Amino acid sequence: MLKWVLVIVVAVVVLSFFAPQFSRMGLGRLPGDITVRFRGRLVYLPITTTVLISLALTALGRIL
Repeated sequence: MLKWVLVIVVAVVVLSFFAPQFSRMGLGRLPGDITVRFRGRLVYLPITTTVLISLALTALGRIL
């Protein structure tokens, strides 16, 4: 269980880092993605994008 929580946290951090690139592709503005301005900084939590990318990678893994 702890391993999966760590994987999700790492995925959210990586997706937050690449948020500007994803927004150009249309992935950063999905319903369920949270963008909050906190103390002058923009905090982006890509919840729906994480789920979609996870589903795509799972499908790809099952095909291969």
